[in-house]
Amino acid sequence: MRAVITVVGKDMVGILSKVSTMCAQNNVNVIEVSQSILQDMFCMIMLVDVSQNKLSFGEFVDSLSKQGEELNLSVHVMHEDIFNSMHKI
Repeated sequence: MRAVITVVGKDMVGILSKVSTMCAQNNVNVIEVSQSILQDMFCMIMLVDVSQNKLSFGEFVDSLSKQGEELNLSVHVMHEDIFNSMHKI
């Protein structure tokens, strides 16, 4: 089972590190990452494998959202099936 994580917010040191560390701590494997800086805004999309996640999917979503709030970032986690359904023509 895979999921898409999006992170948007004011650029600062360590955003990628903090999100990927949270993934690693919960046995979530980062498959692919795309990030860019738009002026002073950080934008990142991660494709992750959550099949070996130590937490339930809902708990993982909540933990990343909480971490995002603490860093003043918008962090969203979406199951890949929902993501694909939303973007299907």
